[in-house]
Amino acid sequence: MIELEGVPELIDPVMVAAFEGWNDAGDAASTAVAHLEREWKGEVFAALDAEDYYDFQVNRPTVWLDGGVRKITWPTTRLSVVRVGGDKPRDLVLVRGIEPSMRWRSFCNEILGFAHELGVEMVVILGALLGDTPHTRPVPVSGVTSDPDLARTMDLEETRYEGPTGIVGILQEACTHAGVPAVSLWAAVPHYVSQPPNPKATLALLNRLEDLIDLRIPLGELPEDARAWQLGVDQLAAEDSEVAEYVQTLEEARDTADLPEASGEAIAREFERYLRRRDGGPAQGPGHATESGDSSYLRDTSSGRTKPPKPPKAEPVRPTTARATGTAAGTGTPRRRPRSDHVRRVT
Repeated sequence: MIELEGVPELIDPVMVAAFEGWNDAGDAASTAVAHLEREWKGEVFAALDAEDYYDFQVNRPTVWLDGGVRKITWPTTRLSVVRVGGDKPRDLVLVRGIEPSMRWRSFCNEILGFAHELGVEMVVILGALLGDTPHTRPVPVSGVTSDPDLARTMDLEETRYEGPTGIVGILQEACTHAGVPAVSLWAAVPHYVSQPPNPKATLALLNRLEDLIDLRIPLGELPEDARAWQLGVDQLAAEDSEVAEYVQTLEEARDTADLPEASGEAIAREFERYLRRRDGGPAQGPGHATESGDSSYLRDTSSGRTKPPKPPKAEPVRPTTARATGTAAGTGTPRRRPRSDHVRRVT
């Protein structure tokens, strides 16, 4: 474990986590947390001991040169803190790493130890799965929880999934048993274009996270990257008649399924996001995107009507073509955290 010396007292902290590997189709989830860290200039304050959780023959360390000196970066999970300014500032604890190879219960307990020390009020875990969804439509993002009360108060689905799971599912259940409110957000990535990166799925996860924790997230170049990604896939699909026909089939199925969901509630939700971005929102940060750069991926442009995504009902299947492994309530007052003997300093 790592000592928390140097970490300021946090304000209404929420932990946001993502892990490369089985739960990260198209690298959409891990890229979302990396984006938050980059845009809000987060600094790593802790890292789990790689020896405890990773098989280095599966996730190999990398060697690099720093001014002519060879250094090694070990595959692990790192934590950073970012403060979101504005009228009601709050902190995010960002957890980004690789799905561990072993000792998952100890891994989750260690993450929860940090959450306890830092006074985290809620844990949000991001994931991405491969699905039968067309790249031309808004990315479906589902919010699920194991807590019936949380599902009701935050308009989430109570998970009913049964089957193989990854570290996202294990960490969510560990949070539930520890009494820590936890939510998982899942983006569905088209299985026929699963190679990373997928900026459109990353953008969809960040938009859903905005709504969940009521923060305005600076999107930087993500909307433009998402637009370029979709145009690129459009061109590839147009070159293959079978792929184009298959995409059209997915579009028809998606439009038929989504038609009943073009509700007043969904329209109001998107309008609230528009006002938040136009007026500055509850929280400020550098590099805000404009509404015009963001909204094209929240609407069905062929019909001009707002269409919310239809959430997938299950946790992800194992990606076959995506990269499966990788390297690598607000009182507004600071929360005092208890100290513990199970932490040490990072050098």
